Amino acid sequence: MLELISHIVQISSRRDRTEINEAMVDSLLDLFHPQRVTIYRSYAGSKKAMVFACAGFGSNGRFLRNAYLPEHLYCQPIERDPLLNRCRKELSAVLDVLDDGSHRVIFPVIRLNEPVYLIDLWLSEEFSADQRVTLMGLIDYFGNHIALLDYGEADTLTGLASRKTFDKHLFELLGKAASDNRSGNAKESRRSQKADANHWLAVCDIDKFKLVNDNFGHLIGDEVLIMLAQVMNQSFRFDDQLFRFGGEEFIVLLQPTDEKFALAALERFRSNVEKQLFSRVGHVTISIGFSALLPSDTPTDVIDRADEALYYAKRHGRNRVNCYEKLVADGEVAAKEIAKGEVELF
Repeated sequence: MLELISHIVQISSRRDRTEINEAMVDSLLDLFHPQRVTIYRSYAGSKKAMVFACAGFGSNGRFLRNAYLPEHLYCQPIERDPLLNRCRKELSAVLDVLDDGSHRVIFPVIRLNEPVYLIDLWLSEEFSADQRVTLMGLIDYFGNHIALLDYGEADTLTGLASRKTFDKHLFELLGKAASDNRSGNAKESRRSQKADANHWLAVCDIDKFKLVNDNFGHLIGDEVLIMLAQVMNQSFRFDDQLFRFGGEEFIVLLQPTDEKFALAALERFRSNVEKQLFSRVGHVTISIGFSALLPSDTPTDVIDRADEALYYAKRHGRNRVNCYEKLVADGEVAAKEIAKGEVELF
């Protein structure tokens, strides 16, 4: 019992998904001695459900990956694993007896009738009923702790990730890019991607949103923001990161791709918004500016570039998507000077 309490204290002290997953794997290994364990983060997706193996223990020992930045190498459609897929559909623990007599058990962690995590354990056949009860209690606690973390990371109106969460994720992403660049891993990490694949940051702003609030009131304005967030969730890939930056401004962090496909994804979102009927308001439009993330960037650098492209879109008719790099190449805007050595806080 004291060992269980100690592990619960360790989990409860963490305030980061990756660290919580690490503490959970440690707890499962120390308390229940599974042959294998994998913590999957589950994504509903607009077309198919995906899972990302973000932490666990297997034949090669322990592994831990950034829970906020799913790596494609460790992601798969959930339907490829029948037991995982069954757990997702039934929204309850499922069990399979393996050829050697051991048991594979998968537990879902559910939010809004969808699994957000799946915990996959391979247990010996001697695993007792009392141990099963304790295990289920620990997983329930893990789910409750994740729910509290989600509440703190989410924008309370739209459910998208918040500005505070964006700051943290962008620093992590830029830090990873800089580390890869220094260590020479950038080429290796993109072996299966095109040479010009980058992460992209897009700033999205609702056109003339002040008129919506002035003409219909702030409650209807909030409804527009909520519906826009729903369109965002339906328009992007499971591993693209979506944020409400503040007011009527939203940010998208696109996973590595080239400029053409980044533009296509953002154009799809812009078009989906234009077609959407927003309750009493009718139709609204958005303007979008985007730019590539560079290893040498500070958060201010990339946001300034995307903002420059956004302002261009606003000045040239709204309801359009503009790429900063293309605007510079075409001579439409001047390249921004990067003030190195300065520190600017959000």
